[in-house]
Amino acid sequence: MSAQTPEQKLSQLGIQLPQIPESLGSYVDMVKVGNMVFLSGRGPLKADGKYITGKVGSSLTTEEGYQAARLTAINQLAVLKRAFGSLNKIKRIVKVNGYVNTAESFTDQSKVMNGFSDLLIEVFGEKGRHARTSVGVYTLPQNMVIEAEMIVEME
Repeated sequence: MSAQTPEQKLSQLGIQLPQIPESLGSYVDMVKVGNMVFLSGRGPLKADGKYITGKVGSSLTTEEGYQAARLTAINQLAVLKRAFGSLNKIKRIVKVNGYVNTAESFTDQSKVMNGFSDLLIEVFGEKGRHARTSVGVYTLPQNMVIEAEMIVEME
């Protein structure tokens, strides 16, 4: 029996990749150099076109931050799917940089960003395990709770 494709795994998890709007700023969603893809930072954009906003540790719980990070990972996968047509072309998730909008005393950024990482591992297995940085920040664009960028190796 052949292994499940990433799209089949997402479907099994009940996840449908959203339509992602093009970047609004003076940048592109991603840059491909050789077989490496560098994705711009993206946040937890919901289906209604609004971001999950606030600060973890004051207006949001760690679990709510975890879910926002998970949604951010789904949105990054949607960017890759739009660009390459199939997530099967992903050879490895290499690196994730996560920025968490947090209250001053909050120190569990890594627990929040596990939402991003856990989803990638669920979808890609060992190919989804990656290096990661999790940083707490004072504020993010549009007050979104998470912004994460990703480096991916393609086949």
